[in-house]
Amino acid sequence: MPSKSKVKTELEFLMALEGGHVVTQMTLSKRIGVAVGLINTLLKRAMHKGYVKAKAAPYKRYAYYLTPIGFSEKSRLVAEYLESSLSFFRAARQEYWDLLTRARMSGMRRIALIGSGELADIALMVARELEVDVVAILDQETSKDALHGVAVARRPEEIPRVDGVAITDSRMPQLAFDLMRERFEESQVLAPSFLRITRAPLDFKPKLERN
Repeated sequence: MPSKSKVKTELEFLMALEGGHVVTQMTLSKRIGVAVGLINTLLKRAMHKGYVKAKAAPYKRYAYYLTPIGFSEKSRLVAEYLESSLSFFRAARQEYWDLLTRARMSGMRRIALIGSGELADIALMVARELEVDVVAILDQETSKDALHGVAVARRPEEIPRVDGVAITDSRMPQLAFDLMRERFEESQVLAPSFLRITRAPLDFKPKLERN
């Protein structure tokens, strides 16, 4: 989830074309949230495979539409995306369950989530099942005062007294971890393994090779 998956991008691309509307590559780029160059690549690939056809439209534009094969491919991608999403949800839920179970056994009863989004939703659900109190969610971008009934902290110093924090930021997990480790003991900073966080010592400095 740190970046948009290939399956999800291809699925959103085909879904954007299934109506047969006149669109530009720039419009598709903004709608899907990927670079124009990738849209061009996806169009060429889809047309080569017979998923998409194009009709010329005024002002040097095109109306792209899905072929029957394209609709079949879209259905296949929907099934694949749902399966992969469900698999990720199960894996993420299990990791947060294990982390929070160990945290609870070590005496942690009040925690904050560092980052909002899908991972925060999963961690919050698990915390409530385990009766671990989530007292704040750190989100520096939202204008909301609460998310899912939990108070929002917009700066680390706004986090109330807690026994530990759980990293739920999928965009910049390493930065979130390093920031929290400056404020808490490392044992208080919980992070699932799928975020691929490096636990280098705080005073670690990489060695520079000499010429």
